[in-house]
Amino acid sequence: MKLPPLKIGELIARIPIIQGGMGVGVSLSKLASAVANEGGIGIISTAQIGFNEEDFATNAKEANKRALRNEIRRARELSPKGIIGINIMVAMNNYEELTTVALEEGIDLIISGAGLALDLPKIAKGFKTKLAPIVSSAKAAIVISKMWDRKNNCAADLIVVEGPEAGGHLGFSLESLLEKKAQDLKQIVKEVIEAIKPFEEKYNKKIPVVAAGGVYTGTDISELMKIGAAGVQMATRFVATDECDASLAFKMAYINSKEGDIKIVKSPVGMPGRAINNNFMKVVEEKGCKVSKCYLCIKKCDPKTTPYCITEALIQAVRGNLDNGLIFVGSNAYRVNKIVTVKELMTELVEEAERCF
Repeated sequence: MKLPPLKIGELIARIPIIQGGMGVGVSLSKLASAVANEGGIGIISTAQIGFNEEDFATNAKEANKRALRNEIRRARELSPKGIIGINIMVAMNNYEELTTVALEEGIDLIISGAGLALDLPKIAKGFKTKLAPIVSSAKAAIVISKMWDRKNNCAADLIVVEGPEAGGHLGFSLESLLEKKAQDLKQIVKEVIEAIKPFEEKYNKKIPVVAAGGVYTGTDISELMKIGAAGVQMATRFVATDECDASLAFKMAYINSKEGDIKIVKSPVGMPGRAINNNFMKVVEEKGCKVSKCYLCIKKCDPKTTPYCITEALIQAVRGNLDNGLIFVGSNAYRVNKIVTVKELMTELVEEAERCF
């Protein structure tokens, strides 16, 4: 059976797959546009996006704004008819400024997590951009929905439900992840779908719920859509593609990883994360890495007490300096065994999903 499109109001993606945002510099215009051209939704990560700008070390704020504008424009050139979005962390100091840049550039979709995106509707007022908070529980979906309703008289256009198997920063307690007590993604998706029904009714709109975190195969996609998900968000699979914006060494870290290499780590963002337990993480655990320069990227980060600079660690990783870098991965990264094109990956996922759907 053919997979239905992902409809976000009048925005329609032929393939119900959103490529997850990955920073620093892993998902930029090249990857996002390639996914959009195949009928999915391509996402540019805003996290320290200006890291390659000449003035990044001295003026990260302006470098990030400039780079984001350029990446969105480049993605539009490469995929003039595709759907392009951004992923932005609530925890970032320049959250409102970067969100505004994306809105000014006419971005199609803003996906926002690493905190509750309570102020997003206020920032985006007057723009046609679709707004999608990331949640890890029905409780979070209700909190955001009630706040958007009360303060902005609106509801989300899309909700991304991110489960405990995701890569990067996770919306679960460190204890629940380590003890494997976090809820199953399917169960959370079902609960969120039920929780947002009153807001769908009030605003007379369908709020699609997209499942994320550990989605790896077409069979996974089919199973999640059968229980009510309108689509999926996937990140790990898109790292090992020709079009991924990261270095070859970064991609090979996924391919060479084993299941036992993947662990839950502490992040200066204040949330746990999932990463490869490489030499960098071992050094951090033993003695920490002194922060020589602060980029003022995260609201809660204190350079005097943080175990390492997450900006520097992610930049080193994406450039291929893996022994000095933090390599975020989803729980299934060890299953990746080759680099393919985005077209090949999307075709494989869709064909398998449709056989099972």
